[in-house]
Amino acid sequence: MDRLANTVRPYAWGSTTAIPELLGTAPTGEPQAEMWMGAHPGAPSGTPRGPLNEVVDADPVGELGAAAVEKFGPRLPFLLKLLAAGAPLSLQVHPDLAQAREGYDAEERAGIPVDAPHRNYKDANHKPELICALTEFEGLCGFRPPLEAAALLEPLGVDSLKPYVDLLHARPEEAALREVLTAVLTADRTAMAATVTEAAAACARLGGDHAPYAQIARHYPGDPGVIAAMLLNFVTLQPGEALFLGAGVPHAYLDGLGVEIMANSDNVLRCGLTPKHVDVPELLRVVRFEATDPGVLRPEASADGEEVYETPIDEFRLSRFVRAEGAAPVDLTAATPQVLLATAGRPKTGEVTLAPGGSVFVPAGEKVELSGAGTLFRATVVA
Repeated sequence: MDRLANTVRPYAWGSTTAIPELLGTAPTGEPQAEMWMGAHPGAPSGTPRGPLNEVVDADPVGELGAAAVEKFGPRLPFLLKLLAAGAPLSLQVHPDLAQAREGYDAEERAGIPVDAPHRNYKDANHKPELICALTEFEGLCGFRPPLEAAALLEPLGVDSLKPYVDLLHARPEEAALREVLTAVLTADRTAMAATVTEAAAACARLGGDHAPYAQIARHYPGDPGVIAAMLLNFVTLQPGEALFLGAGVPHAYLDGLGVEIMANSDNVLRCGLTPKHVDVPELLRVVRFEATDPGVLRPEASADGEEVYETPIDEFRLSRFVRAEGAAPVDLTAATPQVLLATAGRPKTGEVTLAPGGSVFVPAGEKVELSGAGTLFRATVVA
């Protein structure tokens, strides 16, 4: 078992206080957006044996287990994060596995450098993800039914939005959502910026269900993503609740601290709320134009106290233990690799006591027992 030393990424949207407060460290005044735990080559966790990606590369079967290597290849297939949003992240969508492979191969054949700002596919993998709230957490997830989106847009009284409202009323669901999102993202940028400014002022004036979009517009004035965001479900998670974000589902995190886990990929197609590249044709190929319930996950504890967040994919499995003082020890030994993260109290994994934000990597098959009081998240795979 290796105690992990993890990198905090200073993305501009990050909170300046949330991760320092959890870790019990002094804020630096700079955004601290994500703390990565895993073997991603962009910021691998450190271990006493070296960077975790190098540890895994040296002995994949020994570290990950034969079943995981056979199913996912010789790499840790997930990345665990603390995510602290102090401002909205980009409105985005992820490809499914076939789309990722096709897109990656096409860009490789075209000779587009993998670090080029207009490149869409950094790798050939999909990127399903799960976010579990540690604080109240706000986000956008999946399309609203078209009539609900129309009911949000119409009271704004913005003349340039009326054609979108009419489309949302008149067209079948898939066509309505596709045509309106396409129109928003391909509109003249100067005209759309004026529309967004007018819509944001109306949202601030109306308040209530419109208030979040006024806040988004304060961070991204004139961005077409503000109107695109109004097509999506607004969700507030309470601590312990989670969202699963599958392929093709547009989403954005807005505010709050959470534990995020994802398949080990960097493939993101952006819809707005960003100065980065937006490839509208490729985005429209990947987005699933269907109204969806966000599907807030609320797990129940099993007999040993483990609460599992069920998802339909195998690259990761996230669960948590919320333990009171005096709770019986729990055997966490597994035939798969594990990353264990404490977020409250001082739980013990074997002989290692974890303060909030502390984490360990447990190789496949290594015996580990959980004891002590506190909250511990357990990340592994289904193999």
